[in-house]
Amino acid sequence: MFPSFIPPEVRGLSEATSIALAQKIESQPIVTPKGSVASTYVCQGNGNPPIVLLHGFDSSVLEFRRLLPLLAVERETWAVDLLGFGFTERLPQLAITPEAIKTHLYCFWKSAIAQPMILVGASMGGAAALDFTLTYPDAVAQLVLLDSAGLANPPVGGRFLVPPFDYWATEFLRNGRVRQQISRAAYYDKSLASPDAHLCAALHLKLPGWNRALAAFTKSGGYGGYKNKLPQIQQPTLIVWGENDRILGTKDARRFEQGIPNSQLVWIPNCGHVPHLEQPEQVAEKILSFI
Repeated sequence: MFPSFIPPEVRGLSEATSIALAQKIESQPIVTPKGSVASTYVCQGNGNPPIVLLHGFDSSVLEFRRLLPLLAVERETWAVDLLGFGFTERLPQLAITPEAIKTHLYCFWKSAIAQPMILVGASMGGAAALDFTLTYPDAVAQLVLLDSAGLANPPVGGRFLVPPFDYWATEFLRNGRVRQQISRAAYYDKSLASPDAHLCAALHLKLPGWNRALAAFTKSGGYGGYKNKLPQIQQPTLIVWGENDRILGTKDARRFEQGIPNSQLVWIPNCGHVPHLEQPEQVAEKILSFI
């Protein structure tokens, strides 16, 4: 029922949308300048231009288990695991940096999609989408940011993580209790931080190299500092923000709207940091209307 490269704990999923998406995850070798990487994704639906979904920090394509099927009713819709995250292969020789992630995503786009897309990024995925759009504007027809990161300057502390502190930091994030606290903080409706949601957010931790890749990305400095580059984005941009976001707050929503010339902001009421999980029907309607 499930792909062989997904950890066997996947059989513990209980929500229909989680099970259905996990069964559809595919793996394809993507050739990058640093070598071939087995890259994971889900693709459903028909209709152009295609929609491409980018997940948040330490997450996977399963983050879009509720949104992707709704978008796929009208459009070809992809969810892609970023380099170093999700179920995509973590090669020891590959540096996990924003630059490497962007290059891998471009190689994936060129190989699998090869036409201007609607690029949708959630949280850190929003920062990755901004970075990609600024570098490869011809590949992006429209941009959608879901409670996006990217305005604050990258934190400098992570760059000084040295063994064994980098290992301790990743093991702290592996802790189930810590992850559950983060999950509860992300939702307005705390009941959505369910056992199924916890498993969706933790399956990729079982893969080889998870802690090494996460530590490498943290040491790179991660994403941020795009505030002064926002005026360069000429694509029509939709900014979707949960009114009750306790992870990033709500001030950056207005800053994105003010900084990106051709943008519009919509608020999702009774919603925290993950509107695509908490209010997927509203988010899908907003995205499809925008397109």
